Amino acid sequence: MTVKTNSLLLVAGTLLIFTGCAQKQSCSLHSLPLSIAGTNVIPSLAREKDPGLRRSTYTPRVYPVDERGFSPVDAALAKAYAREEIITNDEEGALNPFVLKVITGYPLDGSYQYHCSWKPREYDIYNGVTQDQWYRGMVVAKAYPDGSRCSYCCGFTFEVFVRAMKLRNIQAGLEADDFNGMTFNDLFNALQFWYIEGKGDSEARAITSYGLGTAVTHFEAARPGDFLSYSSTPAGGHAVIFLGWLRDDANETNKITGFKYFSSNLSGNGLGYAQAHFSDSTKNGHGVLRRYVNIGHVGAIKNYRPFNRAEIPQRNAYAPTQPTRIIYLPEPVK
Repeated sequence: MTVKTNSLLLVAGTLLIFTGCAQKQSCSLHSLPLSIAGTNVIPSLAREKDPGLRRSTYTPRVYPVDERGFSPVDAALAKAYAREEIITNDEEGALNPFVLKVITGYPLDGSYQYHCSWKPREYDIYNGVTQDQWYRGMVVAKAYPDGSRCSYCCGFTFEVFVRAMKLRNIQAGLEADDFNGMTFNDLFNALQFWYIEGKGDSEARAITSYGLGTAVTHFEAARPGDFLSYSSTPAGGHAVIFLGWLRDDANETNKITGFKYFSSNLSGNGLGYAQAHFSDSTKNGHGVLRRYVNIGHVGAIKNYRPFNRAEIPQRNAYAPTQPTRIIYLPEPVK
């Protein structure tokens, strides 16, 4: 692999990689009842018949950052992370306002596309996040190495969770990389819960296992900014940022018929706003299975609970390897 040195500067380094795609069910979104399933490959891959070939065919390019090294999302949220813009806490002091702030930083122009490969699996190089997510000096979730900022659903929601947790800590004057005393390995294990790598796993399990919050068991208790995942019929699933319920206003029953959300995998745009309906509220019976919805809520810092690692299942769906990768820096200004 060669790169013209007069067009960009390359810095080789050894970084920690943790890669794991979501469960196949969570990535199999093409059967969703609404036209929200991600079916588009990255534009640069249009020539490929099988997007799974991407790993061996992508062309390295300049990593898109500004002169400060900020990605588009970093730049959009810079004032908040610098405490020049203060986020108003809700009455509880929950993470939700920070989650809602973070998602406003993502472009909706289709530049952040969807990619989740199963042939070959890309656990060793890609974690479904748009850019590397660091915790305690190491990369806990790895972006695709070509700088395209692609993502898949559970990777994207995990990225939002990490960004929001750090933002809240910074605004509270705390160490950014301290999530209730979690070590790096704790967060990597929580990531695997988040990606549904074992029986009973979900975002809610990741949140509750490490004392960060609660599982929402009654729909009416869910709040915008909670983390939600679901299964659907025909077989599929998704992981999203919950934004609100859809109700049967036409018949004035006030029945919850679906929900609004923000996530990855949206057809055409990659990231954005969408909605889904429950299968018992659609004419053809296709949609979200009401019984298979998991919602996790990250509460106030003051309400964190102690956790016992010896009582938490340990996932080993993939290894925390540290391969060498290339970091693409901005082209020098002439």
